[in-house]
Amino acid sequence: MKGSTHRRCYCRDAHTGKPLGKQCPKLSSRKHGSYSIRQELPPREDGTRRSFSRAGYESLKAAQADLDHIRALLGLADTDDPEGMAQIAAMLEEVGDEKSPLPDVEETRRRLKSGQDLIGRLTVGEWLDRWLDGKRIRKSGLSRYETDIRFHLKPRIGHHRLDRLRVSHLSDMFTAISDANAEILEQNAQRRASVEELATVPWKGLDNRARRKVMKTAIDAMPPFRRVTGPATRLRIKATLRSALNDAIGQQILTFNPAAHVELDPVRKPKALVWTDARVARWEQTGEKPSPVMVWTPEQTGAFLDFLAEDRLYAMWHLIAFRGLRRGEACAQPWSETNLDDHSLTVSAQLVQDGWEVETSEPKTDSGFRVVALDDDTVNVLKRHREHQDADREEWGTAWVETGMLFTQEDGSWLHPGKVTDLFERLVAASGLPPIRLHDLRHGAATLMLAAGIDVKIVSDTLGHSDTRITRDIYQSVLPQVGKNAAEATAKLVPLQRKTEAEEAARKAAKKAAKAKAEARANKKAKRKKPRK
Repeated sequence: MKGSTHRRCYCRDAHTGKPLGKQCPKLSSRKHGSYSIRQELPPREDGTRRSFSRAGYESLKAAQADLDHIRALLGLADTDDPEGMAQIAAMLEEVGDEKSPLPDVEETRRRLKSGQDLIGRLTVGEWLDRWLDGKRIRKSGLSRYETDIRFHLKPRIGHHRLDRLRVSHLSDMFTAISDANAEILEQNAQRRASVEELATVPWKGLDNRARRKVMKTAIDAMPPFRRVTGPATRLRIKATLRSALNDAIGQQILTFNPAAHVELDPVRKPKALVWTDARVARWEQTGEKPSPVMVWTPEQTGAFLDFLAEDRLYAMWHLIAFRGLRRGEACAQPWSETNLDDHSLTVSAQLVQDGWEVETSEPKTDSGFRVVALDDDTVNVLKRHREHQDADREEWGTAWVETGMLFTQEDGSWLHPGKVTDLFERLVAASGLPPIRLHDLRHGAATLMLAAGIDVKIVSDTLGHSDTRITRDIYQSVLPQVGKNAAEATAKLVPLQRKTEAEEAARKAAKKAAKAKAEARANKKAKRKKPRK
């Protein structure tokens, strides 16, 4: 196809105002005017002609380089590939109209072979929307993705072209999040100080009421209390973006995932601590928990279950405390998967809370599907619970909601996981025991099993973990007596020649007695040798 370069200027006749074109006397100078290119493109579907034109080159060499670039792009499609030729022609026509840079030849070749759009103008925000629309996962997972995209990813990097997203863009995004956290903390502190100061101003008196009014107006103008984006949330944002970009690679839209290479501060998961006597005494004095994750001792767990002996949902608290079921698993456990004759139950579902809405779902991972063995006492507890539930069914009559669930509300309907958590917190407060979360009963179950000498693999399978390292790293809290016994057993393995404290005291006492006896004998002997007067 024909293509050419030419030089032109924009000088005009001083009298007529018309362009001089090639008649300009200054064109004899190479520094005057600029170069332009024009390249014929394959015709449109209707047969009309089209071409690529661009002006403003300072030298013939630069103009010729772009003309060669265009011809190289046109040469990517074979002569027997009219569809490919049409795509390249449409791409060049659009690039020419928008005056955007010419596409890279090798990148265009790759896109053409993989059947992608030749112009990568898809933005990160557009791709995230497309990716989210195509996800087929449970509602709670979609909500988390949507929150990350709407609050963090689209506002900060959504405007970038997807194919030009770099690690530096993501580093800047997380730096901006950290800066916003500092600003939020400062604003929260200012608002909190103002609220506390307002609380000290009396209500009575004209001056006080006027002052309170001014202060309230100032507080209303302040930003509301907000939560910061913590390390765990930042990691989740990164994981969401990484997943979306991995799918873009799978569709051959991208060849590189910058989210896999951005570095964030590591997140330290809180270790579970046991409520020892010293920690309980400290909590009673200050009201502070030593760790977000606290575990009761066996005695404290027993005291709590005794306190709840007459509670309608005692069997659920008992099952979670001893067998470590998750809250959603306990709420969704059906009688059909509970075999009391075989002393086992099969975890095959869970209730998932999205906001305040609840839906039933399969376990999150394959390891969540599991058979949990039941001890004799737990079986008897569940049998008594079934008897009470049968009595409730008869009492409610036709108003009973038949869900087939192990644990239900008074009328047989589903238990709301959020309400179960609220109820547990009220029961703990009423018991007078140091506070733990409902999920901490699961930590306690793991601790009790490990303290009883149960193999960590069995504990991991009972809890539904995919890896025993999770059980060791997160759920294993060493009870004080277990740690003491382990220390004593370890010390006895090393033979030492030194005496014990008791033996050393006896040795010293014997030595002292022997010395006293020798002194008495010497004194007695000295008296015998003393001359008489």
